[in-house]
Amino acid sequence: MLNRRTVAMGLVAALLAPTAALAQATTPSAAQIERQLDVSPRLKLQPNKRVTVREFKRRPDLRRAAPSIDIQSINFEFGSAEIPFSQYRKVENIAEGLNRILRRDRRATVLIEGHTDAVGSFSSNQVLSERRAESLKRVLVREFRVPARALETVGYGEEFLLVPTPNENWRNRRVTLRRIDSFIR
Repeated sequence: MLNRRTVAMGLVAALLAPTAALAQATTPSAAQIERQLDVSPRLKLQPNKRVTVREFKRRPDLRRAAPSIDIQSINFEFGSAEIPFSQYRKVENIAEGLNRILRRDRRATVLIEGHTDAVGSFSSNQVLSERRAESLKRVLVREFRVPARALETVGYGEEFLLVPTPNENWRNRRVTLRRIDSFIR
């Protein structure tokens, strides 16, 4: 005989299953990451027009021109920058893709962008996004031996939402990898 608790648990499981499946489906392989970041930039800068990393971070035109891939599959909890050990297999895919690129081109540089959803204050989201980017860099360097020299970080808070909503949306809690070496002096 079904009771209220059994029905409630079934409904919760049914509601969470598509979200979990979708998050799992968006985990890019190392080869996908490598291919996306190896694409030619949409804009070719002459050497005398290249910028510093700091300038790049503030230039949306250059940001849009750089090859990139969104990593939505690292499931940051609401308000958290921690990458739990259970997510390390996903980070390993990122590390493998980055290390493949770095074996071919030691000068490659990847910007790790942290993002949040729009819930909370602008300043708290900014800090949280910076912490998410740093958290991924730390795990990549310490656990998977990606050279720290090849990674830069920045937080954009709620500035570049994938899903424009003032509400909580897990797709906005993500990191983006962006290859920037052809823009940097």
